[in-house]
Amino acid sequence: MNMKRVIIIGTMIVTMSFAGTAWGQSSISPIPTAKWSIVDLDTREESCDELLSALNQPSEEHLYQELYNGKSLRMITEENNGDLDEVIAIQVRQLREQLDERLASGSIRSKQHAAQQAELEALVTQSANTAYKLT
Repeated sequence: MNMKRVIIIGTMIVTMSFAGTAWGQSSISPIPTAKWSIVDLDTREESCDELLSALNQPSEEHLYQELYNGKSLRMITEENNGDLDEVIAIQVRQLREQLDERLASGSIRSKQHAAQQAELEALVTQSANTAYKLT
């Protein structure tokens, strides 16, 4: 696989993982939610916290800075006594959910869905082990 494709796919996976919560929120809500509610109806926030806790990172900004400085997810988890297998499992699960949503919405076909799911774990694992230095 050429390096350009690895960088593009890795960037896409990281972007979808961390920015997925912003993309998943609809700007038009059919049912208004009360501002005073103590129950958070949007559970996507938990997935980001779940990833941060698996990486033992204090905040998204800190994680972003670590990635920007050229560290791989493997390096970050090793430095902070995180769990790389859990990080990979979380990202694979999140991307599978996104693929399922795309299939349900009709933006991809079932053959595309199956092909992308078949490659998903290998791509996430490769991305987690690769450090991308922006120069």
